[in-house]
Amino acid sequence: MKQTKPKREAGEEPPEQRKGSGRRAYRAVKRGFDIISSFFVLVLFGWLYLILALAVKCCDGGSVIYRQKRVGKGGKDIYIPKFRSMKLNADDLEKSLTEEQREQYKKEYKIDHDPRVTKVGNFLRKTSLDELPQIWSIFKGDLSVVGPRPLLREELEEKYGDSADKLVSVRPGLIGMWAANGRSDVTYESGKRQELELYYVDHCSVKLDLKIIFKTIGGVIRRKGAK
Repeated sequence: MKQTKPKREAGEEPPEQRKGSGRRAYRAVKRGFDIISSFFVLVLFGWLYLILALAVKCCDGGSVIYRQKRVGKGGKDIYIPKFRSMKLNADDLEKSLTEEQREQYKKEYKIDHDPRVTKVGNFLRKTSLDELPQIWSIFKGDLSVVGPRPLLREELEEKYGDSADKLVSVRPGLIGMWAANGRSDVTYESGKRQELELYYVDHCSVKLDLKIIFKTIGGVIRRKGAK
């Protein structure tokens, strides 16, 4: 028997157009939320930025903000600011780390009990306050509140391979599936980190974003996975 397609009502969009319209609406709502929320954080917590900047400066007299080049949406270069949590010249891995620590960094781009972190920096990392300067990156559009974490280019290519373009098809975020599910407790080596971040790309929605936000707030309060 010949199957017939169900008729659409006059003016009704086909399914693929409805899906496209929904994605556009989601992106518009998300960008609006990013702008409004980041603006209010910058205004309301300006005093906290000043206090943290003074604490970092008084620690060793070095620069307050550390900027690192990462890969943004569409593969473009962006610069991610953080309150500096490491000692001066910490990027010199040969001088700063043992061979074992360098091997761990090559695998995870993270180090347990990193000896380069200052006392003030340790507090900033444990509370995630080192990432407050990234609120400005959200306001200007380099980041979103929720999205995959922005990666170093070599990290993106090595850890995601053929899925690299898929990962950067959405705007990276201050928080995301990885941050909400344990951060440093979820590793590249296990493949779980890649799985979580790519899951977000495939299923991002207002509902999932809200779930990640609340789950991350709970994790920060419990200091789960922060190192």
